[in-house]
Amino acid sequence: MGTLYIVPTPIGNLEDITLRALRVLREASLIAAEDTRTTRVLLQRYDIPTPLTSYHEHNKRMKLDTIFDALARGDVALVSDAGTPGISDPGYELIEEAIRRGVRVEPLPGANAAITALVASGLPTEGFVFLGFLPKKDKARREALASVAGEPRTLILYESPNRLTDTLETVLAVLGDRAVCVARELTKIYEEFQRGRASDVLAHYTEHPPRGEIVLLIGGAKPEETEVWDEARVLAALRERLNAGEPLSSAAKATAASAGWDRKTVYALGVRLKDSEN
Repeated sequence: MGTLYIVPTPIGNLEDITLRALRVLREASLIAAEDTRTTRVLLQRYDIPTPLTSYHEHNKRMKLDTIFDALARGDVALVSDAGTPGISDPGYELIEEAIRRGVRVEPLPGANAAITALVASGLPTEGFVFLGFLPKKDKARREALASVAGEPRTLILYESPNRLTDTLETVLAVLGDRAVCVARELTKIYEEFQRGRASDVLAHYTEHPPRGEIVLLIGGAKPEETEVWDEARVLAALRERLNAGEPLSSAAKATAASAGWDRKTVYALGVRLKDSEN
């Protein structure tokens, strides 16, 4: 049985690949690629003739047999379009199944957009929370941010250029005018870092609509923002969310995160609140 290698690929600049990654790609019997067209550009750049098969969000379950048949004969390299497979990209299910079947899984270090953006953001790096992509719908996006409102560590998320201003507006509404950094087109010709308060960065991208791949970093909550609320404040926040039509479970979760309370306790308060108003 061969080894499943998790191989990071460049997030923009094709020079950002390790010598070891090139060797593994060259020696593998098969490369499982999120988009074979994108990976083929990299392989042609480095004259690597290894066969490719597609492995993406829409066929990841169907391709397991093909990949494990290849592993029975030799090594397989898993790659995504850019960066490290499995980080907001396909890969988790394949890796999980390989471990279940006793296949050796060997990760290679390499490019990752979240970490690259973090170290140049100017925001604290000693701790961070990676959120991936936020929900597309406004209500769900608000709930997701509200659930980490009290988080003191730097928040990192990926966003599309079409939704960036909407997300910044949600940041302002839910988290306040925090320090943020937008890292755009990392390692590419038009790489850009836009740093400042959320309101200033929102104004910039409202006037200059962004393009390309985006990482949004948000400063964590300050100590004064993580103070424990009293019961009256918790009830007021719950009532506002419930009156807006938010389900009790999500309202309690979001309120608890902001208030520094236990979620079950807030939920119980919400039940009492609803009973008293019926």
